Amino acid sequence: MQELQKFWAERTARQRMAILGGFVVSFLLVLAFVALAGRTQMALLYSGLDDAQAGPVVAHFDQSGVAYELRAGTIWVDESQRDRLRMDLAAQNLPQQGGAGYEILDQMSGFSTTSQMFDAAYWRAKEGELARTILSIPSVRSARVHLTAPQSRGYRDQQPGSGSVTVVTDGTPLTQAQANSMRFLVASAVPKLTPDAVSVIDSARGIVQPAKNEAASDRETRIKENVERILTPHVGAGNAIVEVSIDLVTEAEQLTERSFDPTQRAMISQETEEMTDESSMAENGAVTAASNLPEQPGQAGDKQQSQRAETRQRANYEVGSVTRQIDRRPGAIRRQSVAVLVNGVPSEGANGETLNVPRTEPELEAIRELVAAAMGFDEARGDELTVKSMPFVATAPEGTQVGHESGLIDRLALDSLAWLAVVGIFALLALALTLRALHKGSGARGTAQLDNSAPPSAPALPDLQIATPVAGTADMPMLTMAAADFDFDRPGGSLLPGADPVARLKQLMKERQDETVRLLNGWIGDDERSAT
Repeated sequence: MQELQKFWAERTARQRMAILGGFVVSFLLVLAFVALAGRTQMALLYSGLDDAQAGPVVAHFDQSGVAYELRAGTIWVDESQRDRLRMDLAAQNLPQQGGAGYEILDQMSGFSTTSQMFDAAYWRAKEGELARTILSIPSVRSARVHLTAPQSRGYRDQQPGSGSVTVVTDGTPLTQAQANSMRFLVASAVPKLTPDAVSVIDSARGIVQPAKNEAASDRETRIKENVERILTPHVGAGNAIVEVSIDLVTEAEQLTERSFDPTQRAMISQETEEMTDESSMAENGAVTAASNLPEQPGQAGDKQQSQRAETRQRANYEVGSVTRQIDRRPGAIRRQSVAVLVNGVPSEGANGETLNVPRTEPELEAIRELVAAAMGFDEARGDELTVKSMPFVATAPEGTQVGHESGLIDRLALDSLAWLAVVGIFALLALALTLRALHKGSGARGTAQLDNSAPPSAPALPDLQIATPVAGTADMPMLTMAAADFDFDRPGGSLLPGADPVARLKQLMKERQDETVRLLNGWIGDDERSAT
């Protein structure tokens, strides 16, 4: 303890402040190091939840006493308990996805529920069940379903039903097949609802049109994906570039065509007409009033009679004809063009270097047939297909992906290790600064001084021997080992063997007069203190 007090008393005010500051900083850094080392490792539990979904989860944690952290809309928990907490929340139906289902009907009472209330609860439950089923798609994060059931009121015409599905994905576009499956799912759950009456809406990309109503860009994307998928196994990923252009019909057109075949006829009607004509004439002299009377028997005169019969027949025949009507609505493909650029194949040149040469014509012809089948090529419609093979320009890779291996370092939290490393570095720096201040204090205390253990026996300086010990000099004052102010060597060289030490001492006294005077004053002061 006395040594410590003596050490503290010999320090200057600046040295004391440096020691105290270094000690405080080191203490704080050690405390921070211990706190970070004992800190609980947090892991991500859920992200991307809205307030309505995250609220019940946080309330469940507060009620259960589970430690958690909220960071920019994400929930973090203890890494060792993350999996157990997820299973516990799943058992509690948290976080809620797609709303409530048929459990709504379990909460209804038959005494206070009207038919309108039951119908509303029934359709609400059906919407929730459909939303839960849609959430089974891997890329869908949330879904909402709205239904309008077909209504029939008395003698009025029945109103058709409709439905809509709104989904939020994880960034992956909703495919046409997924949208069609949602339409048929909703249509199958509602009586007398057709899939065409169901709208599927992607929150990021808008309405997903059915296949017959999809725009040209959607068809181009679909054909491009089909062609790339069929070429990738052969040429490799990234070695084929496909571009598709589709010209759609934008106006409505109706064509009617009628053709007659004279070799084909059919009787459609037949008419038959028969006509009979009879006439008689009698000659009786003069014409009197009695001529207008009916004939009486016994009258004499000349008589003439005539009779004619005629039959006519008419048949109607229809010549065979064919009538064809063509309706062209907007959206039909008028013409499509596909261009495919395929990378070359590596080949060894004459000098041993690797060259990228185009593919052979038979190979390109096989690729052309595959692309024609994938795109639905129709030469009569005017479609165009171009397949070329050209070497691609090599680009510098942006980086190299290192294979991932599960080890001890992979299981550690890198951010925590980084914080511990930073704190440790600062602690070492603070300790080094403190030790440096202590070292400087020791150096200042140990300045060059002469040993005053005994008075000098030789009155004259020439009798002083430095290089070699001389008899009779045992009681001469000795220089301390810490005295670095005197250098008996020449600047840039050492003392030569056989040189005169006295001459060397005289030369040093001439060159360093200030140090010599200070040394002599010290000797004189020591002699006075020893004499008293």
